[in-house]
Amino acid sequence: MKKKMTALLLSALVLPGLGQLYLGRKMAGGIIIILVNLVLIVALFVLLRALSPVIAAHIAGGTIAITPSEVMKGLDGGAGFGKAVLAAFFMVWTFSVIDILRFRSEQ
Repeated sequence: MKKKMTALLLSALVLPGLGQLYLGRKMAGGIIIILVNLVLIVALFVLLRALSPVIAAHIAGGTIAITPSEVMKGLDGGAGFGKAVLAAFFMVWTFSVIDILRFRSEQ
C-alpha cells in the first residue's frame, strides 16, 4: 500500500503519469506524460498567440514595460480556448490519479 500511496502522490503533486512509471506501468505513464506535455505546449501557444499583438506593439513603439491591464486585454480573445486547455489538463490529471487508485498490484 505504501508504494501505491507514493505513486499517487507523484502523479497528483509532481507530474501526472509519474506515478504510473513508478509502479512499472511504462506504457500508461509514458502516454499520460506525453498528453500532459501536449496540453502544456498548446497552452503556451495559445498564450503567446494572444499576447503577440501586445508584445509587437511595445517592440515597435520602443517601450519595454507592459502593464497588467494590457496583458489582460490581450488575453480576452483567447479566454474560451484557454479554459478548454485548462479543462483538458484537469481531465488528464484526474485520469492519472483515478488510474492509480484503481490499479491492483500483482504483489
